[in-house]
Amino acid sequence: MQDFILVLNAGSSSLKFALFRGKSELIQILAGAIERIGQDNSELIMKMPAKTSGHHRSVSAKDHASCLDAVLGEIVPLLEGSELTAIGHRIVHGGPRYLDPQFVTPTLLEELGRLSPYDPDHLPGEIALIEAICNRHPKLPQVACFDTAFHQTMPRIAKLLPIPRRFEAQGVQRYGFHGLSYAYLIEELVRLDDPAATKGRVILAHLGNGASMTAVRDGKSVDTSMGFTPASGLVMGTRSGDLDPGLVSYLAHTEQMTPTQFQSMVNHESGLLGISETSSDMRELLEHESEDVRAAEAVALFCYQAKKWIGSFAAALGGLDTLVFAGGIGENSPVVRSRICEGLSFLGIEVHEASNADPAGLISTSASRVCIRVIHTDEELMIARSVIRAVDLH
Repeated sequence: MQDFILVLNAGSSSLKFALFRGKSELIQILAGAIERIGQDNSELIMKMPAKTSGHHRSVSAKDHASCLDAVLGEIVPLLEGSELTAIGHRIVHGGPRYLDPQFVTPTLLEELGRLSPYDPDHLPGEIALIEAICNRHPKLPQVACFDTAFHQTMPRIAKLLPIPRRFEAQGVQRYGFHGLSYAYLIEELVRLDDPAATKGRVILAHLGNGASMTAVRDGKSVDTSMGFTPASGLVMGTRSGDLDPGLVSYLAHTEQMTPTQFQSMVNHESGLLGISETSSDMRELLEHESEDVRAAEAVALFCYQAKKWIGSFAAALGGLDTLVFAGGIGENSPVVRSRICEGLSFLGIEVHEASNADPAGLISTSASRVCIRVIHTDEELMIARSVIRAVDLH
């Protein structure tokens, strides 16, 4: 009997999934996603199926829990008569308590329910999905892997928010996200024998539809751009990033905007989409920037803010040894990488443009004091590794 790990990565309106085989060496044999959950046109897309060409089909997906039938329908034929060893879940928000992956228990589910107001866009759907599996397969181990855990090493001064202290007792602080991606990137730097991974100063830039950066010293997170929620920090696809808090009062008076409407605006109508008024997709914006000033400004603001965060984190670290680009934009857009790094030679950042145009991993010049890398991140593989470790220690 073989080991099979199913990974479920629930977004606000999507569910990515991946099936891994093995233990000491994990092999991904299937990957896919269900998109537009809660809409009439929900669709299942197979992104990396084994041995066959990809496919997509319409599915009924009124909520995350209802996606379970479709996901299991794809993976069961590939189990070769074996049972799933365990299921790993990406949990976006773990609050201040969870430092390591946790087996799902009634106590954990109760705690996640209490944390739901921290992240109403993700946690309720993630909890419902876990409960649906518990009801169907009560003996199947489930492991929760927290996106916030990587940042628990941040010093107190980096976590503290400048609001009345009574809110800190309620758990209001800087948490940071994309932690599973960052943990994977650090492991990759170790594998690549980059000395900064364990004894040095690293900035990790996860740039995609959701975008953040993290300052890492000696392998530990010391600061990160996202805060109490994933809406803060850099400009993103549809999220605003940092805003003047006075906007809440201003828009309440001038637009009669409610807190719920404001929450929806800064998460789903802002960022690249809000500035360009056309698209949240960096590829489309780059295609149209020459004839559409709105697209050009959206791209320029994204790169400008990323440049500022690099400078800020270099100051927090007292210098910089390695800069890593990851995520959909970070991995696939040489133009954006080049524009972000332009003008940062005073930090020792110098991009080799030929290598950057066709990245093979290292894109810095031989004279660059900072090692600049492009690394494909893999949150699903990181979750599968965490599940294996948890099962072995159990």
